[in-house]
Amino acid sequence: MSNSLLKGKRGIIFGALDPQSIAWKVALRAHEEGAQFVLSNAPVALRLGAINQLAEQCNAKVIGADATSNADLEALFTQSMEVLGGKIDFVLHSIGMSPNVRKNKPYTDLDYDFYHKTLDISAMSLHRVLQSAMKLDAISEWGSVVALTYIAAQRVFPDYNDMADAKSMLESIARSYGYHYGKAKKVRVNTISQSPTKTTAGQGVKGFDNFYNYADALSPLGNAPAEACADYCVTLFSDLTKHVTMQNLFHDGGFSYTGVSQEVMEKMFPST
Repeated sequence: MSNSLLKGKRGIIFGALDPQSIAWKVALRAHEEGAQFVLSNAPVALRLGAINQLAEQCNAKVIGADATSNADLEALFTQSMEVLGGKIDFVLHSIGMSPNVRKNKPYTDLDYDFYHKTLDISAMSLHRVLQSAMKLDAISEWGSVVALTYIAAQRVFPDYNDMADAKSMLESIARSYGYHYGKAKKVRVNTISQSPTKTTAGQGVKGFDNFYNYADALSPLGNAPAEACADYCVTLFSDLTKHVTMQNLFHDGGFSYTGVSQEVMEKMFPST
């Protein structure tokens, strides 16, 4: 059901790869709420994914950009403002990739060239996005930037590997840039710490299914699905949250504040 929360707003959504992607769900909900936006992803992801299908559903233009390239990002913002007819009101950063995870390198034996790529793609890219936008004065006053993160930024999940470091850095960038952008242009910058979600990228993490089931059993509301995360993103893009910034917002069914649950205890220590 639409409430026209984003009617008249313009956006850029990074990272919609396929229908399982959170960014894909966000695009559908933003479209339903009246937004116009550009879809963007890395050139290789554009070739591998199904983003053109999403673009047709949302009447959106696709503009490829390497999020580790300042030139690409500046071109993306410039073209997006031309296509959409004005400054950008919201941005979703849903970008993350670890070559070390892909190559099954353990955290105690990382390839440091891969490690740098993990940080550049998954965290520094947010700084690049914000710096490019600020340089071009591309985001409207009271605009909103949301980046997706995970609680491994605060707690140890061994198989999450160097992506945990990247998420910690991502959240720090959101806080620091949120201060500067807020002072300069009243632009809001927040992160959403989402439940483990069955996306193409998420399921690439070793032991994901056990990881997912544990979180679901621990959380009093269960894992938050991708569709609910999309709803939450829409509220943060909207004018209903104009004074929310520099926050890491847990969207995880209560997982982040639950120490133990009866269900987990019963699975660990079944009665005999």
